[in-house]
Amino acid sequence: MHEHLIKRLSFFDGIDILEPLMKRYFKGRIALVSSFGAESAVLLHMAAQIDRDIPVIFLDTQKLFWETIAYRSKLVDLLGLTDIRIMKPDADNLRLLDADGELHRNDPDMCCSIRKTQPLQQALSGFDAWISGRKRYHGGGRAGIPTLEESDGRLKIEPLARFTATDLMAYMSYYDLPSHPLVAQGYHSIGCLPCTVRGGSSDNPRAGRWAGKSKEECGIHWTLNGQPVRLSAKSN
Repeated sequence: MHEHLIKRLSFFDGIDILEPLMKRYFKGRIALVSSFGAESAVLLHMAAQIDRDIPVIFLDTQKLFWETIAYRSKLVDLLGLTDIRIMKPDADNLRLLDADGELHRNDPDMCCSIRKTQPLQQALSGFDAWISGRKRYHGGGRAGIPTLEESDGRLKIEPLARFTATDLMAYMSYYDLPSHPLVAQGYHSIGCLPCTVRGGSSDNPRAGRWAGKSKEECGIHWTLNGQPVRLSAKSN
């Protein structure tokens, strides 16, 4: 479906891959998904230089650090972003599946599904392409991610896939972008509060996510028929 674009543009990075996709091929039909986490400022800054009106989807799991919410407000104001779409989990799902708010302890995959994956699928309705901020240097299942790929019928764009930690630091320094406040406290990757601890390094930034569990991804990047692959596997 998008083979010609993948072949033509996949060797570009950063703003060079974003500009033609945002301004020409998918104008009005593309969204950016951001966690407003430790490295989010770089991708948001790139997109804002092209079009400050791009829809930015933010998944408010209702279990985030307050510092993340404050950082979101700071970056939105700084970059002049005009279309922030805050998606929250379905209230009925929470009542049925996580009434006590402790689902993350015994079934973190299901917790991520109802708090992140399902809201994202709803948010992406009507868009033909979406932009994510994953990088290969994070390792694990991200080590070989392509810059462009077909995902659930949409074009998925990873402008920072080939960026290193040094690249990101240099970019933030050059444009004087503010860091997430938790970075100074030793957090290298920042997700939900109960599932994130201090830790990680420039070589393995996600070590503080789901510490002590085999889980490495929330599920929004690994889907099968709209469900996280791990959940789909359990149901077969």
